[in-house]
Amino acid sequence: MRAITLAGFGAAEQLVPRTVADPAPRPGWVTVELRASALNWHDVLVRRGRYGSPLPHVPGADGAGVRTDTGAEVVILPSLFWGDRIEAPGPGFEILGDRIPGTYAQYVSVPEECLAPKPARYSWEQAAALSLVGVTTYRALVTRAGLRAGESLLVVGAGGGVATTAVALGNAVGATVFVTGSNPEKLERARAAGAAGGVVHTGDDWPDRIARRAPGGAGFDVVLDPVGVWDRSVRAVRPGGRLVVLGANVAERAHLDVRAFFFGQYSLLGTTMGGPADFRGLLELVASGAVAPPSIAEVFPLDEAAAAHRLLEAGTAFGKIVLRP
Repeated sequence: MRAITLAGFGAAEQLVPRTVADPAPRPGWVTVELRASALNWHDVLVRRGRYGSPLPHVPGADGAGVRTDTGAEVVILPSLFWGDRIEAPGPGFEILGDRIPGTYAQYVSVPEECLAPKPARYSWEQAAALSLVGVTTYRALVTRAGLRAGESLLVVGAGGGVATTAVALGNAVGATVFVTGSNPEKLERARAAGAAGGVVHTGDDWPDRIARRAPGGAGFDVVLDPVGVWDRSVRAVRPGGRLVVLGANVAERAHLDVRAFFFGQYSLLGTTMGGPADFRGLLELVASGAVAPPSIAEVFPLDEAAAAHRLLEAGTAFGKIVLRP
């Protein structure tokens, strides 16, 4: 089959099209002929060597396609070996494409429990773009933060896959959603996608500016930080509110004012990915028609994965970037 392989770690040029062996059959696993594969920032970290993937290696976590055994159209949950506890993944947990060959290919093999029916009204590109950001965001907002109808949500960093999905899910559960973004154009696109408003996150005062715009003017019930700026994001949380964090592509260290944190009665919730139960909850919400399909920024042929990664790293795209085999 045709696939994108990593022969070494580093820049996007390490992503090279090659012919590799088809996935080998094994009990309990299903081979999927992929129709689309979506990019995530996690893929960039894999390419840079963060997860010590075996080389040569086929990366990629997200995908949608057709089961080769039944012909059913499916979407892939990239959380492998989650385990039995909803509270956290088990010790064997890993993400598809870290060490097990991933979705930058014509075919991929995954455990059968990681397959679900493709949402009927989604295109192949939208279905491929749903899984990782969808299950991650659903778990962050619904399972972990317990976001409810009538509450307010702030999403930090409009434009990325998690952020655009968070706007859709926040609206689906009946919350009022605001965003921050790097420029006015991203704010405008977020408003068009259902955000009630937002501010450009430049200058040290952006948390205070957006907190004043929350319903009630004293901060948000839930703030979702997918980038790692906890010290600033927490300033937009209302007293007694929840800060849920799941990424670190802007910063991997945060300095918090401990006294202000406990006097504010805040909850700090860490999360990443999600298991089969979270995926079922996400797909039930999608099936209800309440969740707008993922926004697709651009589609590349599989062989142009390096160019797709460069666009992802530039940070200029609004929505998901997708590969088509």
